[in-house]
Amino acid sequence: MRVVVVGAGLAGLTAATDLAAAGITPIVLEASDRVGGRTRGIEVAPGAWADAGAAYLGDRHTELRALLDQLGLKTVPTTMLGASRFALDPSGHARSRDGRFPPLNAVAIGDLFDKLDELTSQLPKHAPWLHPRAAEWDTMTAQQWARENLPHPDARTFFPLFLGEMMAADPAAISVLHMAFYLRSGGGTRYLNAFEGGAQNERVDGGSHQICEQLAAALPEPVHLGDPVRSIHQTSTELDGTAGQVHVHTEKACYECDAVVVAVPPLLADQIDFSPALPLSRAGTRTSPGCAVKVHLVYPKPLWREHGLSGWSVSARGPLTSTVDDSPPDEAAGVLTGFVTGADVYEFAALSLVEQQEQARAQVRLLFPELPDPIAVHVTDWVNAPYSRGCYAALMGPGDWISRGPHLTTAHLRVHWAGTETSTEYFGLMEGAIRSGHRVATEILTRYENLRRSR
Repeated sequence: MRVVVVGAGLAGLTAATDLAAAGITPIVLEASDRVGGRTRGIEVAPGAWADAGAAYLGDRHTELRALLDQLGLKTVPTTMLGASRFALDPSGHARSRDGRFPPLNAVAIGDLFDKLDELTSQLPKHAPWLHPRAAEWDTMTAQQWARENLPHPDARTFFPLFLGEMMAADPAAISVLHMAFYLRSGGGTRYLNAFEGGAQNERVDGGSHQICEQLAAALPEPVHLGDPVRSIHQTSTELDGTAGQVHVHTEKACYECDAVVVAVPPLLADQIDFSPALPLSRAGTRTSPGCAVKVHLVYPKPLWREHGLSGWSVSARGPLTSTVDDSPPDEAAGVLTGFVTGADVYEFAALSLVEQQEQARAQVRLLFPELPDPIAVHVTDWVNAPYSRGCYAALMGPGDWISRGPHLTTAHLRVHWAGTETSTEYFGLMEGAIRSGHRVATEILTRYENLRRSR
């Protein structure tokens, strides 16, 4: 049996690995010049790497942890010792505070989290569209919800910063149903937001990009890089035992196969010409890319620790809405990772690289005046990345979940779907991508069992 996998990120390579273990030699096609999808490594010092894409994991990410064990990759704890910096007033002035709780009204912030917990706890994790108020929540944006439910100005100030950190989302762009589902899928607001004991407890030592590199290297055939898929043509609508029913056309070649796994974000999947046409597009008119740009500011070592600081900061004024200490465990370099998220990301992404670097430097001077200028600034723009279309994951706008949620994993004849956006568990996370890869491989092995045996 022949299977083509479109996309060499975590989902596609997990599926390809499972298929190879079952005796199938998959053809993996990747549009970009590297494997990894929305994982990517940046070498910040000789032999020292930082995560320019997906980075963090926690104890509940069981499939990711099992894969790391299998590959012999270790994790390192996310360092959060010391005071945090908060710049939440219009002046941009930074204040130090122990821990990560912002210098805002504690009752108001507690009320915000209680209301988010109330939304998420009610939601059926595997079918959020079945909730009695799903249709109502899917027509309302998160911004509208905040206006109606957050009376205190401190809660309204913190809410978009929280969504930016958790989801790389602009509250005006996503539905309440998507917000509630994302938080529910990831383990709840408190688990997602936590470093110690939460979803951001650890990082992969040396960078998460190593996962896909090792998976790709172990496949029976090399991944075809720089080969974007343009069309998928199915010559028969019958799911019988006939082989060679699908033709996958790229810019370089045509691949004949029996089944296809499309493991790319929905906005990219819709750029492929399907014949017969998809009964429903993968993205809606209000589906948008994840609003994230990551900035790595590199120092000779983690100098902020010498001043009793953790490196964690939150700012109401950008471009960096937050920073975190992502230094390698041997302190071969000091790495402050800055996140540009939410509504401001498009303005920042439109700047030249020099302008982006200078804006980041200027803000860090205000946040951490004790520090010298960084020796290097790396910018990874996920918004304009042509073969990712945003990060962390696609953002489902009003109407998307009701219309498309029930069909996330429904095969289109011999075309099957994977990717973190198809997972109702840990949607938007590495764990969700890996689980989707296992699911789709099992789906194919089960569905085409007779065809496999005949060959």
